[in-house]
Amino acid sequence: MTTVTSHDGTRIALEQVGAGPTLVMVDAAGGFRGFGPMGPLAERLVDRFTVVTYDRRGRGESGDTPPYAVRREIEDLAAVIEASGGSAFVHGFSSGAVLGLLAAAAGVPISMLSLLEPPIDLDRSSQEGDQSDLAAEIDELVTAGRRADAVEHFHRSIGVPEEMTAGMRQAPFFPMLEGIAHTLAYDSRMTSALSRDALRFVTVPALVISSESSDDRLRGWAEGAAAALPRGRHLALKGDWHGVPDDVLAPVLVDFFGGGAA
Repeated sequence: MTTVTSHDGTRIALEQVGAGPTLVMVDAAGGFRGFGPMGPLAERLVDRFTVVTYDRRGRGESGDTPPYAVRREIEDLAAVIEASGGSAFVHGFSSGAVLGLLAAAAGVPISMLSLLEPPIDLDRSSQEGDQSDLAAEIDELVTAGRRADAVEHFHRSIGVPEEMTAGMRQAPFFPMLEGIAHTLAYDSRMTSALSRDALRFVTVPALVISSESSDDRLRGWAEGAAAALPRGRHLALKGDWHGVPDDVLAPVLVDFFGGGAA
């Protein structure tokens, strides 16, 4: 593990393994190097890429500098890429995919993007208000010391199926989620920051992936994002709700990024 310093002075923890073109992995809400799907996925890619995983601000071993701003997370990703060679492929999951899109639109040197189910409804004018409201609700719960309620409220609000939220508080990893509950508001603000107009500035090749087992909403959002990107294409893979197994996803990423040069 090493660290880089973002533009606002925040220390961002990262880890680099493997050999080959640089591929930076960007976690979803609640994910970081010590928890979530990116670590196991990285293990399947190290023979082909220099894989970089990092803790988004406020999570894991990274610092945090209030007040939060989406542009600061873009600067964090830019700092990670700069420290990893100056240009990179990027794979993002969920809100991490949104961060990848925002960074590419802002001119961060990303040469190709893969995006697993970015939660963006480009056809709903009310999306920004909805996500801003959710961020404010999470902030209020965290401020009141109700971190467990904030975690549960976030997951129910974004449409996680009831069978996945039932019993969540008894899961062994739940205390960890409580500890980073405040960052769930960051993800809500991230999602509301991306507009259809911004996608016009993402001119790199972009693969938008959805799971065949996700609901119509998530699959439709992926298809819509791919259609709105100048060089986007959509691919549906066998998987679970809002997720694709590593043994299915990894070969697709190798094939997609294998023809580029980071």
